[in-house]
Amino acid sequence: QVQLVESGGDSVQPGGSLRLSCIVSGFTLDIKHIGWFRQAPGKGREGVSSIRRSDGSTVYGEFVKGRFTISEDTANNTAFLQLDSLKPEDTATYFCATGTNPYYQGDILLDPRAFDYWGQGTQVTVSS
Repeated sequence: QVQLVESGGDSVQPGGSLRLSCIVSGFTLDIKHIGWFRQAPGKGREGVSSIRRSDGSTVYGEFVKGRFTISEDTANNTAFLQLDSLKPEDTATYFCATGTNPYYQGDILLDPRAFDYWGQGTQVTVSS
């Protein structure tokens, strides 16, 4: 079992920044990748970014366009998502998730089906 707890969500104005954190605990040795997803009201869960532990490679959703940065502190089992230049359309609940398949890479890591454990989410609201 793996437990994930997100934090850092808040209400910000357009153009603002936030740093989301995801603390991972439990049986973490098998984790091969960590991802961030988001879900807005009435919409499906959307892949934001993921990172592979084996080589540190990252992938981002097309809508990110250089505004977000994923990182990980492996020593403390914490993942981060830096959100910059936020737009109202970024308003959503943001979730982190972990997966164990070592062969997954690239755009597969933006698919929720590649992940096994999920946190409860943290709310990001961008509004003037």
